[in-house]
Amino acid sequence: MSDGLTYDHKGNVNSQKAFLERYSDLVKRIAHHLMARLPASVLVDDLIQSGMIGLLEAQQNYDGSKGASFETYAGIRIRGSMLDEIRRGDWVPRSVHKNSRMINSAIKALEAKLSREPVDKEIAEYLELPLDQYYQILNDVNCGKLVGMEDLGVSDDVITIEDNADDNTPFQGVADEHFRVALVEAIKTLPEREALVLSLYYDEELNLKEIGAVIGVSESRVSQIHSQSMQRLRAKLSTWTVE
Repeated sequence: MSDGLTYDHKGNVNSQKAFLERYSDLVKRIAHHLMARLPASVLVDDLIQSGMIGLLEAQQNYDGSKGASFETYAGIRIRGSMLDEIRRGDWVPRSVHKNSRMINSAIKALEAKLSREPVDKEIAEYLELPLDQYYQILNDVNCGKLVGMEDLGVSDDVITIEDNADDNTPFQGVADEHFRVALVEAIKTLPEREALVLSLYYDEELNLKEIGAVIGVSESRVSQIHSQSMQRLRAKLSTWTVE
């Protein structure tokens, strides 16, 4: 096959231009989905450009005999390319990392002390911060750093509240099955609303505004809930991850 041609699932020859047009909406949708938790300094056009590179890599490497659809596989490669572009940028203030570690430590300490998940007010009191200031730190962490499942060492496509231990689907993006099981179990222990936000964001791919409409809170509050849920997971899985 020449470099300028590709084939659809029925074996029909399409031009490269038609291929890019067909999947450009997928690239844009993923870019705008990620933008919901990134600062304004990250440009959506840069994400789209990186995503198109990921799309072309997916086209070159996709093996339909492995069982996953092209769109599923391409979505993983597109996201990965965008995340690589984000991580190459040096726009994360040092204070963001410090505050993230501070919240993780507080959550771990309170879980050990209370033998349950601490609520927002308890975390803020432990940190000796007003609740509003704690929420602002959560917003800063969420907007200043890509706090997501990717930071735990897995890709978006594996996030689910159900434990599909028998699922052998290729391209699932998890090298260590034990870690995947630990992640699923950790998600199950989250407060119900936090688990719901993760499910709506990662499984249903709703943006923060859409999630807010579903659960009846503001977009900024969804951002805080998402950020705190990720801090909880990082605390629970600290033995698996490296700061």
